[in-house]
Amino acid sequence: MHVIIIGSGPAGVSAALYARRGGADVTVVTKGAGALRAAELVENYYGFDVPITGAELERRSIAGAKRLGVVFAMDEAMSVLPRDDGQGFRVEGGRSAYEGDTVILAAGASRSMLSVPGLQEFEGRGVSFCAICDAFFYRGKNVAVIGAGDYALHEAEILLPHAARLTLLTNGAAPDIRVSDGITVEQRVISRIAGTRRVERIVFDDGTEMTVDGIFLASGTAGSFELARKLGVLQRDGKIVVDAQMETNVPGIYAAGDCTGGLLQIAKAVYEGAAAGLAAVRHLRRQ
Repeated sequence: MHVIIIGSGPAGVSAALYARRGGADVTVVTKGAGALRAAELVENYYGFDVPITGAELERRSIAGAKRLGVVFAMDEAMSVLPRDDGQGFRVEGGRSAYEGDTVILAAGASRSMLSVPGLQEFEGRGVSFCAICDAFFYRGKNVAVIGAGDYALHEAEILLPHAARLTLLTNGAAPDIRVSDGITVEQRVISRIAGTRRVERIVFDDGTEMTVDGIFLASGTAGSFELARKLGVLQRDGKIVVDAQMETNVPGIYAAGDCTGGLLQIAKAVYEGAAAGLAAVRHLRRQ
């Protein structure tokens, strides 16, 4: 039994502890410090008679999980997809790939979204969030990817063999990646996305335009929502939909913590992580 957990915040580490104690091998894929580390002092969490910094609480939690044998892989998860043989899932990271029988999404909730008029309006009509899902539909087309980091490059490289023209739109940011041959980088700030029934062009803040057939959003890093979207996991009102066992509509995929909405507190994240870890182990034992 191998459980892969994406995210090392309170929900992810709690899930790791319970899955490991339940007998599973556990790998936590994490890109590093999350929202907890930014907390100057935590004074409303059970078990501490004096306030503790978020960074210290995070350090202690991870150390406890490692003591039980949980493996932490420092990597950025780019996508999660079912394995070709139908047995479990494959997590594609920036450095490596990880295969497991179940996956728990615990990478938190996006604190900010790219605010460009037209992105939301054209979602599903030229605006996509999953290159590996939709690249086939853009064969021979002019395609743009919005983003300036490793996640954007990952999506662009998937699209590159299919697109006639591929542009990486950094929206004013300087790219911090080495871009592959065949990908054009455009740093102008995006003003809006325009079209009639589908996306037709990108309008920049200087008034110039670029014609496109499709736009893939890959700004920042891939959090729980972006990974869930690639899997076909149901989302509603900005939350990943889960049942009482923290399982999504995709069997074997669980979610816990801020990405499920509700009370955005450590106590709630720890509970949901524990429930997800236990449920994942029960799921594997039934198979």
